Amino acid sequence: MKKDIHPTYVDCKVTCACGNSFDTKSDKETMSIDICNACHPFFTGSEKIVDAAGRVDKFKKKYNLG
Repeated sequence: MKKDIHPTYVDCKVTCACGNSFDTKSDKETMSIDICNACHPFFTGSEKIVDAAGRVDKFKKKYNLG
């Protein structure tokens, strides 16, 4: 490896828009993110299918999915 080309690796404080914060390692000291594992619908189980004009039902009927 070449010397003196890599960024400094420091502790990073990550803050989400929902208020959750955690520590990790990065080349930056602080980060602000919009979504994290505490508020993302996939991880919280509050994932919803938005059915616009019956498209989900139409798809299920078309492919006989029940």
